[in-house]
Amino acid sequence: MSLPKEVIIKEVGPRDGLQNEKEEIKTEDKIEWINQLSETGLSYIEMTSFVHPKWIPQLKDALEVAKSVKRKEGITYSALVPNMKGLEGAIEADVDEVSIFMSASEAHNKKNINKSIDETYPVLGEVVDEAKKAGKSVRGYVSTVFGCPYEGKVDEQQVINVCKNLFDMGIDELSLGDTIGVANPIQVRQFLNLISTEFPKDQIALHFHDTRGDGIS
Repeated sequence: MSLPKEVIIKEVGPRDGLQNEKEEIKTEDKIEWINQLSETGLSYIEMTSFVHPKWIPQLKDALEVAKSVKRKEGITYSALVPNMKGLEGAIEADVDEVSIFMSASEAHNKKNINKSIDETYPVLGEVVDEAKKAGKSVRGYVSTVFGCPYEGKVDEQQVINVCKNLFDMGIDELSLGDTIGVANPIQVRQFLNLISTEFPKDQIALHFHDTRGDGIS
């Protein structure tokens, strides 16, 4: 296997890492952490999520955090948004990039977004359109690509259909997520060989968890 000459790390800890924390973390500590991350050589930091506080109370200070971070030239600062209301906050905070999200499995999408996959497309399509009008680039996350906690194995063609719909909306990059950490290197390689016949490789990113220590491999 040939290793890549470089790897682009997109740091999502301030959003993905904090959203499930039970103990409330002070806003100033989040801001300071992101400021420190900006000094590490990263080129991309996802600061927060503009999701309703009812669903993710840990990130209820999204606007204050995003407005208060000391932004460094050369770094893209992004935020996750679920809908138009979330986009309004992201635009007010003047993030560089907007991230949208949905699942490849029907059951997980309903559990996570409270909508079917088909119901999700028009919601996200409107977000992409308005984000582009505001001059923002857009990243799309697809969850449960390699396995679903409710459905088990997810059909590869279903994943490709979801990806195609997101690219058709006009997203700039697609992140394929191993949401529950069940993927293995052989499965990932086979799927990437398949999906790279459908979409440009330079627009595909991967999101793994380190289950069994397999994250890097």
